[in-house]
Amino acid sequence: MSDLSLVIQPLNIAKGLPNEHYIDDQTFKEERDSVLYANWSAVGFAKDVPKVGDAYPITFLEMPLLMIRDNDEQVRVYQNTCRHRGMILISEKSNIRGTIRCPYHSWCYGLDGELRSTPHVGGPGQNTHTDIKRDELNLFEIRSHVYMDVVFVNISDDADTFEEVHSDLLDRWKEFDKPFHHNPDSSFELLVDSNWKLAVENYCESYHLPWIHPGLNLVSRLEDHYHLEKHLKYSGQGSLVYSQLKDENNQVFPDFEGVSDKWDTASEYISLYPNVLLGVHRDHTYAIILDPLTINKTRERIAIYYATEQAIDLEYNDLRAKNTNFWKEVFKEDIFVVEGMQKGRHGKFFDGGKFSPIMDGPTHLFHEWVATQINIGRKKRGIK
Repeated sequence: MSDLSLVIQPLNIAKGLPNEHYIDDQTFKEERDSVLYANWSAVGFAKDVPKVGDAYPITFLEMPLLMIRDNDEQVRVYQNTCRHRGMILISEKSNIRGTIRCPYHSWCYGLDGELRSTPHVGGPGQNTHTDIKRDELNLFEIRSHVYMDVVFVNISDDADTFEEVHSDLLDRWKEFDKPFHHNPDSSFELLVDSNWKLAVENYCESYHLPWIHPGLNLVSRLEDHYHLEKHLKYSGQGSLVYSQLKDENNQVFPDFEGVSDKWDTASEYISLYPNVLLGVHRDHTYAIILDPLTINKTRERIAIYYATEQAIDLEYNDLRAKNTNFWKEVFKEDIFVVEGMQKGRHGKFFDGGKFSPIMDGPTHLFHEWVATQINIGRKKRGIK
């Protein structure tokens, strides 16, 4: 196990998380339980289940989940296993008409997770049995919350509510608490050969911009950025010089209704702990869900959203394509960095590194948060 005592120290002398947190399978499993399962982790997008009955299977750290839009048009998340023999219920994205039927023995569940039928459970033609109490065999529902179209889950079911945990961010970005509009051409995925945390660490700081994103740095210099730091909640950066993208006819995307003048030239980018990266602008937002496939492989699921329904119409096709390509290239520029740091974590004598007291605050806060979650988890398990 890692000794995390070095992490909880003043910023100017602290080292980062030990190498084990990037290369050791046992530590990866501990993070799964204490960091990702115990907090509000992102697992999907509400856009993936737009209509009642839409079902979207997800595997999150080997746990089978099922995201569904129920009859009340709410997104719900269940464990994707039948209560009878543990069979996977839904294997592919689909629309369910009626009930969720187990393909093994045809036990059926409503979109609300209730067990509705158990054919032949008491013998041929006998669909009930006194030992099979249907009201005790509903699907296991996973506590969930949708924010900025991202579906968050708390698998351990013991975190404070999402609104309590992230009240500061909800207030900071309340101007963007509006319906989002998405076109399928504004989603893409990247596969990265690195631990998921390195993507968080890289995203939340602006220190690397001049060297990794020279094109971006031309319009938003390092000097134009400021830190966003909320202890044990999130960290990131903001820019004071956001400029709207234009097409060949100088057309720009429509703004969110009622946003303040601050956003005329500002944008903000936050790593919302543990595994979602968010960006807001006057005319569009985006979200990146980091899906830890293994200790050294991460899938990044990116979705871009627009302020108005007009922006997803045909007339904006070219401008949307330009915007999607812009962000894709920016995020691809980061790949060699996070993959290089992953390789570097195999260096026997690397001790977590040395943080700049001025430039590395957002990254250090994330390391401290991870260490804090690990220590909380160990206390719960009685480990000193």
